Amino acid sequence: MEQTTQDRGLALKPHEVAALFRVDPKTVGRWTKAGKMGEKKVDWFRTPGGHLRFWEDSVRRRLEGEAESVPAAA
Repeated sequence: MEQTTQDRGLALKPHEVAALFRVDPKTVGRWTKAGKMGEKKVDWFRTPGGHLRFWEDSVRRRLEGEAESVPAAA
């Protein structure tokens, strides 16, 4: 079953995603091209004008996964 936009949360712009990951917005674009930001139409999409957008729930899952993979400070 496909999720509705209400279930997915907001559609975030690359600079908003970059701020969450603390990287440059161009890095987010490179990650997307490399397939690190998930699947098109599932995790991200392009607007009719060609602008990149990311579903908030997908970004949050990636942030949580990143936090789990970072070793705790001793």
